Amino acid sequence: MPHWQDHPPLPATWQRCDSGILPLWWDRLCTQTSAQSAALYAAGLFTEDRRRPIAQWFNPAFNAALLVAPETSPEWPVQRFGIFYAPPDGGFTRVHSSPHEWHPREPRKSPTEREAFEAAVAEAERFLQVEMDFV
Repeated sequence: MPHWQDHPPLPATWQRCDSGILPLWWDRLCTQTSAQSAALYAAGLFTEDRRRPIAQWFNPAFNAALLVAPETSPEWPVQRFGIFYAPPDGGFTRVHSSPHEWHPREPRKSPTEREAFEAAVAEAERFLQVEMDFV
């Protein structure tokens, strides 16, 4: 399986930073909803920074970001990675994409969590390539 570092380079303005959830996500979500609603979004992903794996890109020139992260509650029988976008003008949206799902009760059955994550990361990178044509 290809690793994320084996993909073609992204435009220089987008930086990969997977170490922790950027504060930008919490700020953008709170702007669109209340802090209470934001804390519940994606099973607390943006408040607790506990769920892994994630992939994240940041564009400091535009104050924009893109995130691949689990978007379903850990108790659900089907887990899914979502792609979230914080555009330059503010706001927060989920990118509609192919479902990047796996079944935790069947960890060896394809698609596995790793396969779902890698597919979501590849789709997110394609999104960034296209997005650069518009910003």
